[in-house]
Amino acid sequence: QVQLVESGGGLVQAGGSLRLSCAASGRTFSRFVMGWFRQAPGKEREFVAAINWSGGSTYYVDSVKGRFTISRDNAKNTGYLQMNSLKPEDTAVYYCAADFINWTTAQASRARSYEYWGQGTQVTVSS
Repeated sequence: QVQLVESGGGLVQAGGSLRLSCAASGRTFSRFVMGWFRQAPGKEREFVAAINWSGGSTYYVDSVKGRFTISRDNAKNTGYLQMNSLKPEDTAVYYCAADFINWTTAQASRARSYEYWGQGTQVTVSS
């Protein structure tokens, strides 16, 4: 069993930065693909970014490319999402997810690929 806990959300002005963290329990985290998803009010949950078990491969939704960076520290059982140049449309609850899945962009970007989810952290970007 793996438990995920997100932190680092908050209120920031447009153009600002935040770094989200996802702390995982369990010894298998280092073998898992990790993803970040977000859900804005009245919208479906959408994929943001994913990283393979080693950190050597990453994948992003087009709307965050060049602004967000996903990373992980397996020694600390923690994943990160560095968010720069934030825009009001980035406002959402952000969730981290993890599971032992084959690394393909199709698999990694699909919410139903992941069994383990955090509780979410709110990110609000004011204009």
